[in-house]
Amino acid sequence: MRRSSLPLFGIKVVDFGQYIAGPAVAMILADLGATVVHIDPPSGPLWDSPANATLNRNKLIVPIDLKTAKGVSQALALIGEADIVVENFRPGVLSRLGIDFTALRSARPELITMSVPGFASNDQLRREWRAFEPVIAASSGVFTNMGVNRVLMGVNPSFSPLPLASAYGTMLAVSATVLALQARERSGIGDQIEVPLACAIMEGLAYNSIRIEDYPLRYKSRRGHEIDRRRELGLPMDLSYESSQELLDPFFRNYKCKDGRMFYVACMSHKHHVKRCLQVLGLYDELVAEGLAEEANTYLPISEWRSDVSLSVYPLPKCWADKIAGRMKAVFLTRSAKEWERIFGNGRFPGAPQRWLQEWISDDHAECAGLMIEIDDPVYGRMIQPGPVAWLEESGEAMLSPAPRKWVTLDQAVAALSAIPAKQPAARSAETSAGWLDGIRILDMSNVIAGPHSASYLARFGAEVIKIDPASPLYDCSNTVIVGMTHMRGKRSVLVDIGTSGGREVFERLVKSVDVVVWNATDGQVKRMGLDLEGLKSLNVGAIFCQLDCFGGVRRGPRSDYLGYDNLVQAATGIMLRFGGSAERPEDHAHDGTIDVMCGFGAALGVAAALYQKARTGRAGRTRTSLSALSGLAQVPFCYDYQGRGQFDEPAGPDAKGYDALTRLYETASGRSLLLSAFEEDLPRFARVEGLEGLADVPKEDRASFLAEAMGKASAEEWWSRFNAADIGAAICEDIEAIRSANSRPADGAPGTEQGSYSFSIFRDHPSGHAVTQVDPYAIRSVVGKISAPSPAEKYGASTRQVLRWLQYAEAEMDALLAAGAISESWSCEYLPS
Repeated sequence: MRRSSLPLFGIKVVDFGQYIAGPAVAMILADLGATVVHIDPPSGPLWDSPANATLNRNKLIVPIDLKTAKGVSQALALIGEADIVVENFRPGVLSRLGIDFTALRSARPELITMSVPGFASNDQLRREWRAFEPVIAASSGVFTNMGVNRVLMGVNPSFSPLPLASAYGTMLAVSATVLALQARERSGIGDQIEVPLACAIMEGLAYNSIRIEDYPLRYKSRRGHEIDRRRELGLPMDLSYESSQELLDPFFRNYKCKDGRMFYVACMSHKHHVKRCLQVLGLYDELVAEGLAEEANTYLPISEWRSDVSLSVYPLPKCWADKIAGRMKAVFLTRSAKEWERIFGNGRFPGAPQRWLQEWISDDHAECAGLMIEIDDPVYGRMIQPGPVAWLEESGEAMLSPAPRKWVTLDQAVAALSAIPAKQPAARSAETSAGWLDGIRILDMSNVIAGPHSASYLARFGAEVIKIDPASPLYDCSNTVIVGMTHMRGKRSVLVDIGTSGGREVFERLVKSVDVVVWNATDGQVKRMGLDLEGLKSLNVGAIFCQLDCFGGVRRGPRSDYLGYDNLVQAATGIMLRFGGSAERPEDHAHDGTIDVMCGFGAALGVAAALYQKARTGRAGRTRTSLSALSGLAQVPFCYDYQGRGQFDEPAGPDAKGYDALTRLYETASGRSLLLSAFEEDLPRFARVEGLEGLADVPKEDRASFLAEAMGKASAEEWWSRFNAADIGAAICEDIEAIRSANSRPADGAPGTEQGSYSFSIFRDHPSGHAVTQVDPYAIRSVVGKISAPSPAEKYGASTRQVLRWLQYAEAEMDALLAAGAISESWSCEYLPS
């Protein structure tokens, strides 16, 4: 299949990016068909890594010295041919060099510029910091209180090598770029966009930073209770890894198999998965006989339950959790992890063996599905790299054979861009303050996090989103209402039983009324629902269908139809083993929705690409992404292989403090930890740092101890001041709760883009009846496109009648559907069941 079939074919991009986020944005645009010219300094990229082979695939590379007038003139010649320009320097750097985006867009309003700085340009405190990935992570609370396991074990702060800020920032920036591109087709006007990485990571951690006042105790996990107990009694946080694992829910933990490999079970909260799991393990009947109940309505207040326990509700009481886990341990020892993977996959309930990243890179499914691809790099030879993060079904095959990076002269680069006919956007609209998605209606059929988050994200750009859920819930309220407070924002909620004839009619009317349908489902589920290619055409030939799943790729692989969640992708792709540090002690990477949220942004990118294609050609495409596809971006600094590659030795385990002595966590005299982030070439700068003047003379193997001793002699604040004065990357390890507390304001209907790098809103009158504090939708900052703050999440079912009225149902018809159970107006009396 030719690249000309790709949705962004004919779009021209100039990429000034260095390190990860900027180059990754341009890489994804190139994967989707754009022609990209990447600019490096004459001395080469600022980050010397094999990962550059991935980040610069499908690109022409030109060396240009931007510190000279000649170099700036050369860069401007390339920009003159471009539709999109990408950069990720500190705010104002390019402008001071003579490349001013505002001026460029004044001359060419159709130009789209994307800036991805570390901190926001309106953050007067941090905008000039050397904002390397670990600095942003430390400043944004990523390393502190990194998961309840680490808190209980007293490992605080914890270092992780996952480039979360760059990964979230990449997906937000590239989706915003393509959203602006499709909007340009209507208005003729481009945009000037900024996506600060600090804002991106806070949005990525939205499910971790939310605060719900008077949170009902029924939702607190056993680990949460243990943390409270120790704090109240003044006990140390010194729990062993083994003891911490015994506090996990039996349906959300690892089990050792016959072959010694650990197997992760992720069945909790779903109405059917737990039961299927216990039945296959041969434990269901005996546990029911011993009193394990299945409460008919777990959305009732827990005081009204018939029993103190219900299957599929998280968390289980200690007595039942310990009993079930003990029996499951014994059963798992009877088969190998590979056998269990097949049993769980075929049985349609989620579980996966723990694998190292090196195993995943060469995994049969990853290869067959196109989740890992091969490319002949001019430096490293035959190389395995992550596949595309999002694609259209009709053209995805063309993305599996990318061109290797290629160094060219300036004349060759200019010729490559000028050879592509300039696309003439539509006539300029008089209205320039509209949202990029004004007039677009989306039907969101998704559950859990990734799919629903994508639709909520799109709502801020003006899309109208209708969320459809079953009339009777499939998930426990911890997995609907709690997480829904984040991803249900900006949506109208409708409850429908599609299995009934009346409910099916409601569903089909909805599908016929929308521009986009989003669903996280396997191919089999899509076909059974009648939303495969032919089925959707018969309902709505112009609708774009966006499909998300766990293990899907451009091609089908052995495990394409296996169910799964974020945690299972962490297990399957090596994230848990790296975080835990060994095959015997895998740990969930700390944050809820780590890959889920990235995948949600990936779905939004796919929708944007399909909308652009439809605007250009009239064809409504089918777009896809998966959690597994995003795992490569989350691990891009080390997710590759080639003959002669060194060991997979990135920082791992609870004892990891950093990459080396110069990028490392240090404890200071004030008791607060400080993250130092410097490179070998920065050593001369340390001569200007009081107390570290002699660091350059210290042998490399002794630097960590030298720095650790020195750091213990002054406070974190003092060390940060000294490093900042010498322009050395450093940050005090902040806490997410402290960041939220210091940067919260009463909700005012604004998206928070004027608030700098951190911004939260307090909803005192939240529909739940609880005061809720949430991170603002503020990472995308555009000059032209209007960004709105979506409304708070309404109660599930609150808009059922309103939406049916809009679908031309009479009141009597709705009453009949309600009586028949085809629709519902609520799952519970309380918004958040107590």
